[in-house]
Amino acid sequence: MIGRLRGKLIVKRAPQLLVDVNGVGYEVEAPMSTFYNLPELGDEVLLHTHMVVREDAQLLYGFGSEAERSFFRDLVKVNGVGAKMGLAILSGMSVDAFVRCVRESDVVSLVRLPGVGKKTAERLIVEMKDKLDKLAETALPQSSTIVTVELNDSVGDAISALESLGYKPSEASRMARAVKGDDLTSEDIIRQALKGAAA
Repeated sequence: MIGRLRGKLIVKRAPQLLVDVNGVGYEVEAPMSTFYNLPELGDEVLLHTHMVVREDAQLLYGFGSEAERSFFRDLVKVNGVGAKMGLAILSGMSVDAFVRCVRESDVVSLVRLPGVGKKTAERLIVEMKDKLDKLAETALPQSSTIVTVELNDSVGDAISALESLGYKPSEASRMARAVKGDDLTSEDIIRQALKGAAA
């Protein structure tokens, strides 16, 4: 199993990364919480990874910290929560906000996340309650740093990323186009769109 990658960041297009490790390119999917803190293209990056081996694919998920990876692993142990939903939860809600939702049994906030229905939200609350202390201790720092990437179509890339996180195409388009501002990168748009969805 691959537990960690250190190499040169070649491609970052949410939620996909390509990391060159001694000439071998590893395709990795990462949540937006990791994307916001990535270095510039060409710089060295260290990712804590979680590997999933399926009959039809071998998938690698990357995280900027061991706390993120630990939270992701706790999430995917919940019945009905797969890796894609785990990434969407990490992308759309801070660990602090998630802990609050579980403590307060706030189903309404959880169902705003893509792919999370009422039954899944209720299961998350029940099954994650006993892990609250651990989650609170490893709450992820919310960085205000946004990595700038030059892209031809920031809105289009943001829409694709939101779709990859589980939003329907029409919903992803509406969320991305609702973000106002000039010269925004796709990551700016994704961050603001996800904040708006969680509000």
